[in-house]
Amino acid sequence: MKKIGDYVCKHKWLILVLTLLLLIPSIYGYVKTKINYDILVYLPSDIETLKGENILTNDFNMGAFSVSIVENMNDKDLIELENEIREIDTVTNVVTINDITGTTIPIEILPTSVLDKCAKDNTKLMLITFSESTSNDKTLDAVTKIREITEDKVNVGGMSAMVLDTKELFNSEMLLYVVIAVILCIIVLMIALDNYLVPLLLIANIGIAIIFNMGTNIFLGDISYITKAIAAVLQLGVTTDFSIFLYHKYEKAKQIKKNKEEAMSLAINDTLVSVFGSSLTTIAGFLALCTMNLTLGKDIGIVMAKGVLIGVICVITLFPALLLVFDKVLEKTKHKELLPKFKKVKDFTIKYHKAIFVVFIILLIPAYLAQSKTSVYYKLDESIPDDYGYSIATHELKEKYNMVSQEMLLLDANMSNDTQEMLVNDIKELDGIDFVLSPTLLSKYGIYEDIIPKDIQKMYKTDKYKLVIIGSDYDIATDELNKQIDSLNEIVKRYDKNAIVAGEGPLMSDLVEITDKDFHNVTYASIAVIFILMMIVLKSISLPILLVTAIEFAIFINMGIPYFTSTSIPFIASIVIGTIQLGATIDYAILMTTKYLEERKNGKSKKESVSIALEDSIQSIFVSAMCFFGATIGVGIVSKIDMIGSLCTLIGRGAIISMFVVILIVPSILLIFDKLITKTTWGFKKGMINNEE
Repeated sequence: MKKIGDYVCKHKWLILVLTLLLLIPSIYGYVKTKINYDILVYLPSDIETLKGENILTNDFNMGAFSVSIVENMNDKDLIELENEIREIDTVTNVVTINDITGTTIPIEILPTSVLDKCAKDNTKLMLITFSESTSNDKTLDAVTKIREITEDKVNVGGMSAMVLDTKELFNSEMLLYVVIAVILCIIVLMIALDNYLVPLLLIANIGIAIIFNMGTNIFLGDISYITKAIAAVLQLGVTTDFSIFLYHKYEKAKQIKKNKEEAMSLAINDTLVSVFGSSLTTIAGFLALCTMNLTLGKDIGIVMAKGVLIGVICVITLFPALLLVFDKVLEKTKHKELLPKFKKVKDFTIKYHKAIFVVFIILLIPAYLAQSKTSVYYKLDESIPDDYGYSIATHELKEKYNMVSQEMLLLDANMSNDTQEMLVNDIKELDGIDFVLSPTLLSKYGIYEDIIPKDIQKMYKTDKYKLVIIGSDYDIATDELNKQIDSLNEIVKRYDKNAIVAGEGPLMSDLVEITDKDFHNVTYASIAVIFILMMIVLKSISLPILLVTAIEFAIFINMGIPYFTSTSIPFIASIVIGTIQLGATIDYAILMTTKYLEERKNGKSKKESVSIALEDSIQSIFVSAMCFFGATIGVGIVSKIDMIGSLCTLIGRGAIISMFVVILIVPSILLIFDKLITKTTWGFKKGMINNEE
C-alpha cells in the first residue's frame, strides 16, 4: 500500500488536472441522467397488475388518464375546451357525459344515481386519456399545458398530476437540500478541526466525489427522485469521517517525518488500512438493498455503494493532493481546537458500564416491539402538500363525487352483456363499492352503442377486451381496499379466468405485499453480509454478533420513536432505514473495537484497552455522527415532500442514536464480554486472555 501513497504524493498535480478533466463528463452525466418521479414503475414487471397497465396502454391507447373537474362552464364553452385539450400532444381523448349521450339526449333524463357520478353543482367530470405512461415526460408536459390553457376552470387529478407536482416540488427544493447540508457540515467541521481552510477543502473533495457519483448514474439509464435527493447528503455524511481520519493522520505524521510528502504517504497508507474494513461493510450494507423485489432498492443501493467507493478513492487521491498543494496556506489558517476531549463521558461509561448494560438489556425488547408497531403509510399522495394542484383536485373529487379510488376491470370482449350484467351486480354487492360503470350496459338507460361516437367506443371496447370502471369508497393502500381488491379478483375470475383488475388501487395493493416481504429480506441480507465481513475484518466470531446487536438496538429505537409520537412513516423508510443506519454507522463500532483489540493484544487489561479505545475514537465518532446528522436533518426539516423529509429525519436521528449506543453501550459490551471475545477472536495468546483487569 506504500506504493499508492508514494504515487499520489509524487503525482499530486496530475491528480488535480485529471480531476478537473473528469468533472466535464461527470457534470454532463449529472445533468443528462433521467430522474424518475413514479415509484410504481419499480414494481416487478411480471405481476398481473402491470400486465393490465400494458393492455390499457397498447390496446386502449390509454397509457395514463386523468379524472378532472370542470367548473361553471356551459356546453358550448365545454366543447371548445375539449377540442383545445385534444390538440395537445399525447392526449388521445377527452370525454364528459355530454360526449356519451350526444346532442340528442339531454343528460337530465339520466337516473340521479348515474348523473350524480358525472355532473353535479355546476361541475362536470372530465376524463382525459394519454397515449404515454403516467410518468412519461410527454404526459407530464401535456398535464402542464392542460393546466395552462384551463387556468382555474379545470382541476386536473390523476397519477400524472401527482407525479408532475412531485417533480416540480422536488426541483424547487433540491438546491436547498445541498446548501443546507454543506453549511451544517462546515459548521461542524470548523468546530471539530483545528483549521479554517481544511473544512472547505474537505467539502470540495466530497463535493467532487458526489459529482463523479451522480454523473456516472447516466450508465444506469435513470434514477428515482428519492435516490437523487438522499444520495448527495448520504455520501457527504458517510464519507466525511474518512477525510477527517486522513487529515489527523497527516498532522501526526508530519511530526515524525522529514517532509510533507513522506508524511502524507504514511497517512494515506494508514488511512487505507483503517477505512478498508469499515468502508467495505458500508458498501455491503447498501448493496443489500439490491435484494428488494421493488427495484427502487437496487436504485438506491447501487448509487450509494458506488458513492462510498468513489468517496474512498477521492479521500486517498484528491484530498491528499489538495492538502499538499495548500500546505503552506494550511499552516497560516490554524486555530485552537474547539472540540472537547469528552473525558467525563469516557469516565462515566467505564465507571457505570454494568448499569448501562442493564439498561440496554431492559430496553432491547420494548424497542423491538415499538418499531414493529410503527405505523407505515403507502399512499404516495401524502407526500404532496395540500395547496398543490393534485391535492386540490383529489380533495374536490372526494368531496363532490365521492371519488376516492378507481379500478379498471379488463374483460374478454366476447363476454355477453347478460353475463357482464351478472358480474356487475355481484361486484355491486361488495362492501365499499360506490359505482360500477360499464358503457356497454348503458342501453337500459336508452343509450345504445350505435349512437355513441366511435372514438368514445374505442375507449372502453377493443377486439380483445371490454373495460369496466369501478369506484370504491375506500382509500388507496388501506387494508379495506386491499381486501376489497382480493374479493373483486375472486368474483371476476369466476366469470372470466383471464380477466385483470388494474389501476392505482391494485398497483398499491401489490406494492404493500411486495414491500412487506422486502422488509424482511433486506434486513436479513444486510445483517448476514455485514456479519460475514465483520468476521473477516475483526477475525472474530463473537464480536460481529455483539456489535450488530448494539447497532440493531439503535435502529429499533430510531424506528420505534414514531410509534410513541403517533407518527406514520413512508413505506420506503421502513425498508431502507435499517440497512442505511446499519451500513453507515457500523464503522463507528468497528473503529472503537479495532483499537480495543489492538491494545488488548499488546497486553493491556480489558479496562485499559476499552478506556484507550474510547478515548482514541470518541472525537472521531462524535464528528462523524454530527456531520451525518447535519447533512440530513436540515433536509428533513425543510423538505415539503414528506417521503424525503421523513427519510432524512430518520437517517439523521439514527446517526445520533448510533453515536450514543457506540459511545455508551459498545464499551460496556466489550468490558462485560471481554473473556468471550478474547477466546473467540484470532490472535490472542493465553496470557492476554487471563489479563482481565
